[in-house]
Amino acid sequence: MWTIHLIVAARPNFMKVAPLYHALKSVGWANPVLIHTGQHYDLNMSDVFFQDLGLPEPDIHLGIGGGTHAEQTGSVMIEYEKILYETMPDFLVVVGDVNATMACTLAAMKVTYNQHSHSASSSGKLAKTRPVIGHLEAGLRSFDRSMPEEINRIVTDSLADVLWTPSPDGDDNLRSEGVDPDKIVRVGNIMLDSFEMLRNKIESESVLDEIRLDPGSYAVVTLHRPANVDVKHKLELLCKELVEIANDISICFPIHPRTKKNLLQYDLLSVLEQHDNIIILEPQNYIRFMSLVINCQYVITDSGGIQEETTYLGIPCLTIRPNTERPITVEMGTNVLCEIDNFRELAGEISNKYESNKPQVIDLWDGKTSGRVVESINKILMGR
Repeated sequence: MWTIHLIVAARPNFMKVAPLYHALKSVGWANPVLIHTGQHYDLNMSDVFFQDLGLPEPDIHLGIGGGTHAEQTGSVMIEYEKILYETMPDFLVVVGDVNATMACTLAAMKVTYNQHSHSASSSGKLAKTRPVIGHLEAGLRSFDRSMPEEINRIVTDSLADVLWTPSPDGDDNLRSEGVDPDKIVRVGNIMLDSFEMLRNKIESESVLDEIRLDPGSYAVVTLHRPANVDVKHKLELLCKELVEIANDISICFPIHPRTKKNLLQYDLLSVLEQHDNIIILEPQNYIRFMSLVINCQYVITDSGGIQEETTYLGIPCLTIRPNTERPITVEMGTNVLCEIDNFRELAGEISNKYESNKPQVIDLWDGKTSGRVVESINKILMGR
């Protein structure tokens, strides 16, 4: 039986790994090992997502927690290297673009060289041949290297053995970077596997009754990127614009811990809470959050994955960023890039499109990506 490490660190990772974990568990040749690095350690940002997605308690906790980018990356490399020396897998799957994705890739690439040195684990075991490394959601590019995620993507894609892409632009980006075409395997968007797996529960969730909102009567807001929420004057402007939007439509705002901390620090949370049409929520589990999304009029975000989910569902989305690593969502017409100083105007425009938007059909965005990834893993391991 082949041992396959699955690395998770943050909310988007959980949703990408869950369908793959279940698919691997259903075959007789795979032993999937779930490794949680610990980047998200708040209950609603981690444990509850595992429960929603039917994931078991992780087999291994690295317990990294927060810290700077360098601290997180270095700590994950150190701790994951120890795991590699103890139980070297046959295959390593890293997902998305968080620090742990790059860190585990680097650790796995380098550990094989240590078998020729004096390095050893605490138990005295030396490393055996490194695992095959697969990057799930490969090839995405914002072309903005000021984004830490972009660096993580580029480094991971340059080292991984197989690059599973979600869309044609991912293939094109990798080819333009000189990647061997044999490494590129388009499998589709695995985020949507999780949505389809839980669609019935999402559609029957009663969160709207709890917060007393009607379908189509509100907008969902999610904000967490440092460029938007760490700078006081930008956060002040965001709050001002949200208050103006709330004069026309209710806003449901599940607040990310980072954003809440800054709102409190700058005395801005009360500005939002005082408006009758702004509903502040703690971070929501996946089922409750997606229930809010599928029933909303439009989304305002600076996140990545929700751009894809809204495109799949045909829900208008305003992304407060100068660029996106998911340009297909803009090409399909559901996602609009905007700045802090013009998203209120655009919100008024897209609200008029609400009734005419329909789910978008994109090749291989069909809820069956995990099966294609399992097939790819099997083919690679059988050929070793």
